[in-house]
Amino acid sequence: MKCVDDFRLLFGHREYVPIMVGGMGVDISTAELALEAARLGGIGHISDAMVNDVSDRRFDTSFVKDKTRFYKYNIHNADKSDIKFDLDILAEATRRHVGATMEAKQGDGLIFVNCMEKLTMNSPRETLQVRMASALDAGIDGLTLSAGLHLGSFGLIADHPRFRDAKLGIIVSSLRALQLFLRKNARLHRLPDFVVVEGPLAGGHLGFGMDWGQYDLATIVADVIRYVQAENLPVAVIAAGGIFTGSDAVAFLQSGSAAVQVATRFTVSRECGLPDDVKQHYFRASAGDIEVNTISPTGYPMRMLKSSPAIGDGIRPNCESYGYLLDGSGNCAYVTAYNRELALHPDGKNIAVMDKTCLCTQMRNFKLWTCGHTTYRLKDTSRPLSDGGYQLLSAEHVFKDYQFSVDQQIALPA
Repeated sequence: MKCVDDFRLLFGHREYVPIMVGGMGVDISTAELALEAARLGGIGHISDAMVNDVSDRRFDTSFVKDKTRFYKYNIHNADKSDIKFDLDILAEATRRHVGATMEAKQGDGLIFVNCMEKLTMNSPRETLQVRMASALDAGIDGLTLSAGLHLGSFGLIADHPRFRDAKLGIIVSSLRALQLFLRKNARLHRLPDFVVVEGPLAGGHLGFGMDWGQYDLATIVADVIRYVQAENLPVAVIAAGGIFTGSDAVAFLQSGSAAVQVATRFTVSRECGLPDDVKQHYFRASAGDIEVNTISPTGYPMRMLKSSPAIGDGIRPNCESYGYLLDGSGNCAYVTAYNRELALHPDGKNIAVMDKTCLCTQMRNFKLWTCGHTTYRLKDTSRPLSDGGYQLLSAEHVFKDYQFSVDQQIALPA
């Protein structure tokens, strides 16, 4: 009976354990979590979502405070089009976060940055270019482009000296999306090194509509593998979304996937950036506690715990401090929804916004509990404690359980 350790992910002439830990923002996939994955021979992700704030918490910089002070005059203004990100500061924050992580890296694995294309930051093209180029400057092993079609993203870094050296990949949820990307980027003569095929059971933002239940990861992965093989493309296909056990992973590896990407089981690891009390909410969740809704201002459906404090919270938009989802005209679906409710409640009291959420502030404060479909199974991976909670796991324990388990077994912590 095979286990994940019987397979290897091949990039060039180097082999890796075919386990990729997904990139969860804001700083849920911490540097510590990514470093453990790399130390164990796999691939870890850090997310560059709200990297200025991540830098402040990690290195005691004051990027967010300085931005808030600069735009203080606009706090009560419904129009957020004035708010811009200082690109030099964005580059510095990215280089700090990535550089320190890469300096600490040990082992034979890799560390990638997950770049969420929907972080438009009131200047989509320029800010994305700075984020990617700065990560490459700081020595990141690779970039994974998420939350978008990425049609122009590779072109933004085509002149970077590491454009053909670093590993570059995209996340898609259909064969059509991959084909569209390849067609639009053919002129660059630079294929993605890997494509993460993310199915409908994934956590957070989904690449499907509210009809996500009609789709199946295994079917989509098989379609992508057949296409890649028929076209003789040297692109590693990585399955993601709902892969809960090592045996689940083996099924995809035996069917031709080069690796699997996993995240849900790492949310309750000690290295994960979620506060410990929030991790206990994940442990206690039942299947009925998980929903897919449309409150994200990005326009994508998003999976989360129904008990997330962010749902329905009419918090004032804090774009002067954050503003990562402002589009090129300074608009955000949450700002629009909040202003609608404010017009109905001019005193500013008892405002509830049910249809959208302030993704920036709520994710930064860990009040929006995004999760994978299989989160309700997390309690089966740990041991209950006398206080009613569950024992937190080490990232190494979870990683090795994926790597060596067989027959749908899950190793409990000591």
